[in-house]
Amino acid sequence: MPKKKKARLEAKKVSVFYGATQALFGVSLSIPKNNVTALIGPSGCGKSTFLRCLNRMNDRIEGCRVEGRVLLDGYDIYAPEVDVGLLREKIGMVFQKPNPFPKSIYDNVLYGPRIHGLYETREEADAIVHKALKRAGLWKEVKDRLDMPGTALSGGQQQRLCIARAIAVNPEVVLMDEPCSALDPIATEAIEELIEELKEKYTIVMVTHSMQQARRISDYTAFFHLGRIIEDGATKKLFEDPKEKETKDYLKGRFG
Repeated sequence: MPKKKKARLEAKKVSVFYGATQALFGVSLSIPKNNVTALIGPSGCGKSTFLRCLNRMNDRIEGCRVEGRVLLDGYDIYAPEVDVGLLREKIGMVFQKPNPFPKSIYDNVLYGPRIHGLYETREEADAIVHKALKRAGLWKEVKDRLDMPGTALSGGQQQRLCIARAIAVNPEVVLMDEPCSALDPIATEAIEELIEELKEKYTIVMVTHSMQQARRISDYTAFFHLGRIIEDGATKKLFEDPKEKETKDYLKGRFG
């Protein structure tokens, strides 16, 4: 069993409402630093809603209300004085479907650093692009065509470009919402290998519909059902010796 590392993110009694409808019910979860934490559960169970709480993406949804606290290194990200733009620099996000901007590969990667003023010279910009694409495992494939539109890449390459874009601003946490669900098995394998490498530098929280994927690449797993966390813990232990009946039933395919 992996030794649990210090928490980078902590959710404390987080509830989410869409108008009068409650989607999450008092969810608490400690997310360890430099690990991959997988969020699993049937469709509609609240795992993506919870993920969006971790960098305040739910703020963009009209009528959405979040209660409870989310702490990043001990600081409440929902405190009134928090700059949400700076928060999303620290907590990046990669979505289910690759969504490169209709810009060059170079400008896709540089989008965040440009907004946040992270470079002054062309040399500094070049270094950011090189470093991010290298970390995302894409540099060798695109280094001679950085002016090509990001939308012209294959699906798997587009997703790695989106990961490069997310890490170009040097975040502390990377959120991934089913990052492989739109990809073929070969591209999925490449993304999974990349996630394994990225956790050395980043804390990763990943929603996945695939129990096999969660088991392969995550260190910790939280099982969501009907807007609540039923069980969480080290992935190996949760899959091999679940405590709760709902977890056992889900892992055996009895629902979901």
